[in-house]
Amino acid sequence: MSTDITEPTAHTPDGTRTLAVTDLSLVVLVGATGSGKSTFARRHFKATEVLSSDFCRGLVADDENDQSASADAFDVLHHIAGKRLAAGRLTVIDATNVQTESRRQLIRLAREHDVLPIAIVLDLPEEVCAERNAQRPDRASMPRHVIARHRRELRRSLRGLEREGFRKVHVLRSVEEVENAVITIERRYNDLTHLTGPFDIIGDIHGCRSELETLLGKLGYVDGVHPEGRTAVFVGDLVDRGPDSPGVLRRVMGMVADGNALCVPGNHENKLGRYLKGRNVQHTHGLAETIEQLEKEDDSFKERVREFIDGLVSHYVLDGGNLVVCHAGLPEKYHGRTSGRVRSHALYGDTTGETDEFGLPVRYPWAEDYRGRAAVVYGHTPVPNTSWINNTICLDTGAVFGGRMTALRWPERELVDVPAERVWYQPAKPLATEAPGGHEGRPLDLADVRGRRILDTRLMGNVAVREENAAAALEVMSRFAVDPRLLTYLPPTMSPTATSRQDGFLEHPAEAFEQYRKDGVGRVVCEEKHMGSRAVALVCRDEEAAHARFGARGVSGALHTRTGRPFFDDAAVTEEILRRLRSAVTEAGLWDELATDWLLLDAELMPWSLKASGLLRSQYAAVGAASGAVFPPALQALTAASERGVEVADLLGRQRERAVDAAAFTDAYRRYCWSTEGLDGVRLAPFQILAGQGRSLAGMPHDEQLAWLDRLVEHDTTGLLQRTRRLIVDTGDEAEVRAGVEWWLDLTGAGGEGMVVKPLQTLARDGRGRLVQPGIKVRGREYLRIIYGPEYTRPDHLERLRQRSLGHKRSLALREYALGVEALERLAGGEPLWRVHEAVFAVLALESEPVDPRL
Repeated sequence: MSTDITEPTAHTPDGTRTLAVTDLSLVVLVGATGSGKSTFARRHFKATEVLSSDFCRGLVADDENDQSASADAFDVLHHIAGKRLAAGRLTVIDATNVQTESRRQLIRLAREHDVLPIAIVLDLPEEVCAERNAQRPDRASMPRHVIARHRRELRRSLRGLEREGFRKVHVLRSVEEVENAVITIERRYNDLTHLTGPFDIIGDIHGCRSELETLLGKLGYVDGVHPEGRTAVFVGDLVDRGPDSPGVLRRVMGMVADGNALCVPGNHENKLGRYLKGRNVQHTHGLAETIEQLEKEDDSFKERVREFIDGLVSHYVLDGGNLVVCHAGLPEKYHGRTSGRVRSHALYGDTTGETDEFGLPVRYPWAEDYRGRAAVVYGHTPVPNTSWINNTICLDTGAVFGGRMTALRWPERELVDVPAERVWYQPAKPLATEAPGGHEGRPLDLADVRGRRILDTRLMGNVAVREENAAAALEVMSRFAVDPRLLTYLPPTMSPTATSRQDGFLEHPAEAFEQYRKDGVGRVVCEEKHMGSRAVALVCRDEEAAHARFGARGVSGALHTRTGRPFFDDAAVTEEILRRLRSAVTEAGLWDELATDWLLLDAELMPWSLKASGLLRSQYAAVGAASGAVFPPALQALTAASERGVEVADLLGRQRERAVDAAAFTDAYRRYCWSTEGLDGVRLAPFQILAGQGRSLAGMPHDEQLAWLDRLVEHDTTGLLQRTRRLIVDTGDEAEVRAGVEWWLDLTGAGGEGMVVKPLQTLARDGRGRLVQPGIKVRGREYLRIIYGPEYTRPDHLERLRQRSLGHKRSLALREYALGVEALERLAGGEPLWRVHEAVFAVLALESEPVDPRL
């Protein structure tokens, strides 16, 4: 019997009946009407877990006793049960279920959803059932012969319940037994989510004991024990073909028995187990060699091997559901499920029904379509080199065929391998040139991003994306974006500070400092806000590094806008910027210090006119030109009229003020525009390193971030990189707050755009555990003239603008930030591209939400 199921009813000395129920199963209550099934269900299960045929009859007929509605009622019951089982929820069926056909439908439903069907039978005397029915007004008219018929049907089928397909049968034969019954909910044997590792997952061994010992030594194990408490996990196929299958079994069984290892069965163990049970199996594919080797062992060892194999579980779900280990791979719908179909797929995989030129089955490339959250680690199909495919990885690198024996360190996602000592067995065909499903699999699919989506983020839980917003983002992404393999992050929008009530100001730093003080953020960093265009730079050590991690060829990274578009149409210009940035990273020693071959940076590319020339010409320059053409002659005419004694003093005063405002508007936007020739005059101001190999840096304090970036600027010999000025402020210190305000006034007074105030410690939360704004922008008085128009500072206009609503903008900023950090965590964690890209895509989709673009 496979240990994918648990043992039946247990008896205790005090007479209590303990009924074991697996946590994900379909529990079928069986008994004549009046046997107390509903009372039993209410006592032992949650109300939401129990589906009653009477209740469903009431749903469709407004009368729970209307037997003519039974067919429709059971249709409803089966539909709801199917939905619960698909969602992985324990489900209890409260109906008589005494007929074989009614039980057969439920067995079929359990098999459809790969869960265990469990029967709990209330086999109470007919007199008890009749008396109870008589005490119920709604059942008083139930004929006695109906109860008798139920009892006969139950007694006829009682012995055959296990043959029908029930994996556990609990029978309670008296009122006392029912009263004393206790339900215990048991984990499935494959549910080891409480074990978090760290693990060393070892691929197919096939009797190569010497290579196994070498690999264990390289992983740090001494006599099967790791000094740091790591656990080895074997993916099966321990035996056959190699020189010492008994030695491999002895080592693995010993480690498992001592609690230092876990093991799932491979198809070769499955076949060997059947042989040891005396079954008739063909001695092919290496089994003959194993049988010959086992003949040299005593009977007690062979019995231990038989028991060990018989106790192996098809697959394990580990590390909080983040890791699944099996032999041949497993689609997400089978994770944690228990059925013959699941076990078969875990052992053998899925085939297309075709055979190749070597007569071997062609396997279905399930990994190409995998979209599960859990990483699936498996073996079975030998490959010369292994790589991640959509969060799955095959560790069978053909040790017995002269290849290598490979292990995966988890959660580090680090591969460790050792070479085979020789070719121990000639393969039936050459090793495949690539892992099942191709080196990269199918990286993206329309289904990954279309329609309404809900993404689970570490910082904010679920973030929803509306279908219409996803459609708008898809249009942008599909037509204009850079290669999606290089599009790993989009910057979030940023909330402005609360509206200021200070005379002449719409925005002022005092509100930003006060907001963070109320949020419990003690220290903030004020960063100079460069007037340019937001740019994300992915810079790799070289083209080889770009291909190895991102699968892109012929490039060494990417430089794109905050909507994912290439910054420059000329790829050569992009590569030159990346070359200069790479040189600074190299000279600053950051490749080695951060142990990475690539870095992702958030930056500002200047001048603003480099990317916004069309906007400048069509909007800002047009306003400046019009005012320059209109106001001089108008003022000249009004001045002449005033000199002639015409009463135009008020009008003349207003027009002079408007002319001053228009001139200030022109001066404001011109500060951020200058001529460039090639890259001469172009500046890049990086202000955050977002991620590197195996590590998200979004949680690093901003002062440490800026120290790294200062080194980049210092080691840049080309003049491309520009430093970001900053000031750290204690929000609870009035003197430091005043200094922060003065710093901002000096910046903006000299023509600067303003500053961004950020918690010094990133990922900050308030006293109630809520995520606070990652950054608040405080724009200068003159810069806002560009945004709100030349005359926005006039008192009447300013008062109107102070009515602006910031709630939606703030919400949007937090959601986009959570998605951005989620993308970085998935990227650093080595998750598949589609997982990274769905978070990146969601940021772009949220940008389609209606919000005042001036905020």
